[in-house]
Amino acid sequence: MNRPAPVEISSESMRFLITHNPTDATLNKFTEDWPFDDGAPPPTQIVDDWLNLLRERFHNEPGCCIAVHCVAGLGRAPVLVALALIESGMKYEDAVQFIRQKRRGAFNSKQLLYLEKYRPKLRLRFRATNSTSCCIQ
Repeated sequence: MNRPAPVEISSESMRFLITHNPTDATLNKFTEDWPFDDGAPPPTQIVDDWLNLLRERFHNEPGCCIAVHCVAGLGRAPVLVALALIESGMKYEDAVQFIRQKRRGAFNSKQLLYLEKYRPKLRLRFRATNSTSCCIQ
């Protein structure tokens, strides 16, 4: 199976690595696992947990890179990254375009509708930093 290469998405003080599903050999490097249905938007609890994790990591380790995965790296992972960008103040259209520039084929119509209707609470406002540490989620 041809899998897309991992891509880094950086915006202000947030960095993400979108990748496809980890293998059995790499699964132990991922510290959190929040599965939700393929092709679907994430449940509210996963969104809250995701944003809480990001707020904590980016506050405690400014400039770190958070890896996020799904099976092909085209739906669920990009949606979570888009939510982070939207929560940091980016318009949903800009977040989708920004991610699609690096991850062709990201998002399906159900996920796009979800992002369009999503109302951010601006939970991810951070100061910019030049740190280069990385964590894997």
